[in-house]
Amino acid sequence: MRDVTKLNHGWTFAEGHADPAAPLEGTSVTLPHNAVDLSLTYFDEADFQRPFTYQRVIAWDEAWAGRRVQLRFDGAMADNVVWVNGVQVVAHPDGYTPFVADLTDHLRPGDNLVTVQIDGSENPAIPPFGAQIDYLTYAGIYRDVWLMVRPERHLTNARILTPDALSDAKTVVIRPEVTAPGLVSARLLDGAREIAATEGEGDLTLSGLTGLGLWSTDSPQLYTVELTLPDSGDVTTHRFGFRTAEWTPQGFLLNGQPMTLRGLNRHQSWAHQGYAAGRHAQERDAEILRHDLGCNIVRTSHYPQSKWFLDRCDEIGLLVFEEIPGWQHIGDEAWQDRSVDNVRAMITRDWNHPSIVIWGVRINESPDDHDFYTRTNALARDLDPTRATGGVRCITDSELLEDVYTMNDFILDESELPLINRPRTALRAPAEVTGIKKPVPYLVTEYNGHMFPTKAGDPELRQMEHVIRHLEVLNAAHGDPAISGCIGWCMFDYNTHKDFGAGDRICHHGVMDIWREPKFAAHAYASQKPPSEGIVMEPVTFWARGERNIGGVLPLVILTNCDEVEFECAGVTRRVGPDRERFPHLPHPPVIIDHRHLSPEDLGLWGMSWHPGRITGYLDGVAVARRDFAADPLPTRLQVAPDRDALPADADIDLRVIIRALDQAGNRLPFLPGSVSVAVDGPARLIGPELRPLQGGTAGLILRLTGEAGALRVTARHPQFPMAEAVIRVTPDA
Repeated sequence: MRDVTKLNHGWTFAEGHADPAAPLEGTSVTLPHNAVDLSLTYFDEADFQRPFTYQRVIAWDEAWAGRRVQLRFDGAMADNVVWVNGVQVVAHPDGYTPFVADLTDHLRPGDNLVTVQIDGSENPAIPPFGAQIDYLTYAGIYRDVWLMVRPERHLTNARILTPDALSDAKTVVIRPEVTAPGLVSARLLDGAREIAATEGEGDLTLSGLTGLGLWSTDSPQLYTVELTLPDSGDVTTHRFGFRTAEWTPQGFLLNGQPMTLRGLNRHQSWAHQGYAAGRHAQERDAEILRHDLGCNIVRTSHYPQSKWFLDRCDEIGLLVFEEIPGWQHIGDEAWQDRSVDNVRAMITRDWNHPSIVIWGVRINESPDDHDFYTRTNALARDLDPTRATGGVRCITDSELLEDVYTMNDFILDESELPLINRPRTALRAPAEVTGIKKPVPYLVTEYNGHMFPTKAGDPELRQMEHVIRHLEVLNAAHGDPAISGCIGWCMFDYNTHKDFGAGDRICHHGVMDIWREPKFAAHAYASQKPPSEGIVMEPVTFWARGERNIGGVLPLVILTNCDEVEFECAGVTRRVGPDRERFPHLPHPPVIIDHRHLSPEDLGLWGMSWHPGRITGYLDGVAVARRDFAADPLPTRLQVAPDRDALPADADIDLRVIIRALDQAGNRLPFLPGSVSVAVDGPARLIGPELRPLQGGTAGLILRLTGEAGALRVTARHPQFPMAEAVIRVTPDA
């Protein structure tokens, strides 16, 4: 049998490449670990682009005799070499895919010294490097490390196939990968309940399976295949789902049913801690996308991401477009060979995830390269003929070697207006983009973002235009059956190189800020989900007379999935429904209150008194949401809001906490200056500084648990508010 233990504790860390045969003088760290914690803004991006060393002692265990002892690294950035007792055992020149270091032949009785040398430099021989890239690649062992002790004959992987997923009587084909031939036993499980079992050599088939559910975005039913080697006792489990995913010129079909894809791109970075976030933070991002924002797909821009993130996508029904590392640049032949290796590593790691519906096998926004992309597509189809390939480009008339023409359509930047007098256009028709005479499967993979960067505290008119641009693209995608859907750029703001971000080293391209706190545009997505998944009603306003040109709040855009809203102000009451004339294709168009409903005099002209307002949302004639706005907003309350109020005492859990500066009506004070002083008492440490700047009325922070149980108290202070706190229960890890 095998023993698998998470080995995130007990590491020593130091700068530079130390002697791998000598004990390391450094600091004690817990993984996931970021080699250099950065400032929120205005940092030197070269700080982490250099060598570092990690080291750990592993004591020999007599129970390991006759077994393979290995370390699995889920991810380390970027050029990695592992040594055991001064002997190099593996080199892995990639920051995004897992690798295994086999220690077996180099272990000795007593203590054994495992040394990991990493180099965070942007090495041009390694994808995605070689030119400029619009994201940062933070050095460190930033994902989990596992100690695996396995018998000599053991399972290394397995592919689970469902060739007739839509049939009433289903079939499961299992392709085990084993270090030596021999018998393999398989059980199909629904939770702990055994559905079927078989054994044999080579491919194993379970057929005639009835009463099994499909995996879908609404009902993500998952099953498990348990594999056992009877001779050695080795056991593995592999989770999967029954589903079909078809890309056609008439759109995308999940389980044979048409679905318009609506999603956002996601980087895997966090403020201060870079890539080094544990399971809880990864899962929370998936939950924000699916539940808070109402997305049904995410693109893992621009690299394979954490297995915890993908596992959570499986569990909650969030579709995934996963792609290989890269950004515009294609390197030499050796570089391309490594990129092809990335295709293999990505697919063989993730091929059983039902959430993944397309493989990205082209370097993001790169030029055509027939020979290179013929190779990547051929390998993807050989490894996994059940899924389509895509290749994200930003050029028209591109050679289509993939199954789906995936396009970053930035036409809404209006750059063509002086040239061809094109009217304002949200998306181009697929035929115009592809240049292909016959219709082909087509997906929009980026839009907006750098075309209209918007900070959380930007003025109201810019926030409104930001919202309208996202709504226009969503409306266009929903209105053209030839477009499978659209994936916006991007989920949240992120640190980047000086070449791309605002001067503060942040790309303010997200519909959320860097802490995943929503800007108004986030509610353009959230409002498209059905009311059964949560009522959304977000007026795009700071409710102030002088915030806009000439004053007032009209037109007032209200992002909602309600049937209608009631507007009350200064004795005026209006009931208004969704604007289906302007946004006819959206599931839930916004309510737009303007001159059609109110005259300038109704709310008072410039120089007259400004009044409080109330907006109420109605569903089937019943009031289901209400927002009040104060005419004279005043600092009233600091809200300390952790993502969870109870957690297990796991030392690699990261907990996000948002601090909001609120007025007397409970609305954010977007322009309140200054910083919040944060204190943490209990079993966690604060990542980054204690002083947190307010941006758009909020500040964020991440806490890393210590592994101990107890009450975790987070206290926030700002001179214009009473002190505020939140208490999180950290319970013994069961």
